[in-house]
Amino acid sequence: MELIARRLRGQVCQVISDPPGLPRAAVALLLRDGKAGGEFLAIHRAHRSGDPWSGHMALPGGRQQPDDPDLLSTAVRETREEVGIDLERVGQVLGELDEVRAVAHGRHLDLVIRPIVFGLRQPVQPVPNSREVQTALWIPLAALRHNSTDYRHPQSPELGPLPAVEFQGYTIWGLTHRILWSFVERIETPEATPF
Repeated sequence: MELIARRLRGQVCQVISDPPGLPRAAVALLLRDGKAGGEFLAIHRAHRSGDPWSGHMALPGGRQQPDDPDLLSTAVRETREEVGIDLERVGQVLGELDEVRAVAHGRHLDLVIRPIVFGLRQPVQPVPNSREVQTALWIPLAALRHNSTDYRHPQSPELGPLPAVEFQGYTIWGLTHRILWSFVERIETPEATPF
């Protein structure tokens, strides 16, 4: 975890400001030291009508609300609501990743997402909110390198094969895969990746 924190520290992240005024969201990339190395928390989103990411694998997070003073507060609030983890108590911000524009079915959506990386200071047990999350599971960071595959979206086969990661029957692709891959690229060096 300390090595990852050192690699993220002081890096400038890209902020999307064009077009101006787009709604914003934040996701939390939660990291912990596991038995076989670093792990991150992924959620399997509940199936909900009108949700473009219904049933997808994701990171805890959501849209910024008027009461959220900043996107860090959004990530903390959404993580508490979705998986019952209080990042103000057990988390430490390690850094941020480049903002991404949300995409669904190959089209840009009017939403900008800021990924925030947290290290956990003590063991936690996720408690999924069943209205929003079916399952929460810890996935080894090494799976991002060693479990790569291609994914074909059943409703959008014209998009062709998309990069993805498989773990224990779950497939991470699309927006979440883009965020996780940006994390890998940010922390690896020509000499080594810390997982």
